[in-house]
Amino acid sequence: MLKPGDSASTTKTFSDEDVRAFAQISGDANPIHLDDDYAAGTRFGKRLVHGILTSGLVSAVLGMQLPGPGSVYIQQTLNFRAPVFIGDTITATVTLTKIRESKPIATFETICTNQNGVTVIEGEAVLLLP
Repeated sequence: MLKPGDSASTTKTFSDEDVRAFAQISGDANPIHLDDDYAAGTRFGKRLVHGILTSGLVSAVLGMQLPGPGSVYIQQTLNFRAPVFIGDTITATVTLTKIRESKPIATFETICTNQNGVTVIEGEAVLLLP
């Protein structure tokens, strides 16, 4: 039985191959993700992992762990707080904050942090429970 405070997480280190595969699948070939020379001239100084690719870890936790298979997204907010670079290790954590009494709908706090404990994405997800 789900209860507020329940939490789950997953961790992944993003590689060049991950970024290139996502660019191919999504069509987002922005050079800040793919071109070292271009990215070196930006405020970030090096290539970034796509924000939406990073946030996909949240989807993985929600769909596979908490609440798990059969759950369906209704809403997700994403606040991008810090860049994610190729080679960064990101941990996505979801925490149940409330369950609606009248319907099988749950709200989760969603947070992604890097290997240094810096929050890179924060938000909230609302799901239809299985």
